[in-house]
Amino acid sequence: MDIQHIQIDPEIMSGAPCFRGTRVLIKNLFDYLEGQSSLENFLTDFPSVSRDAALFILEAAKNRLLADAAST
Repeated sequence: MDIQHIQIDPEIMSGAPCFRGTRVLIKNLFDYLEGQSSLENFLTDFPSVSRDAALFILEAAKNRLLADAAST
């Protein structure tokens, strides 16, 4: 996986995956969407995350889900 938008560093947020160059957990994006907030709300609340980075994460998750489903 191309990790240009993902950072995992034990010194940042205890190694939880974050958007590169921020302290924003990737999990926060999914929590927002799961809680019925929009991508726009997420981007407004976390201005250090670019739209491209958020869309990259969503696309990567979709691709992984579809690949896993196809392999079962």
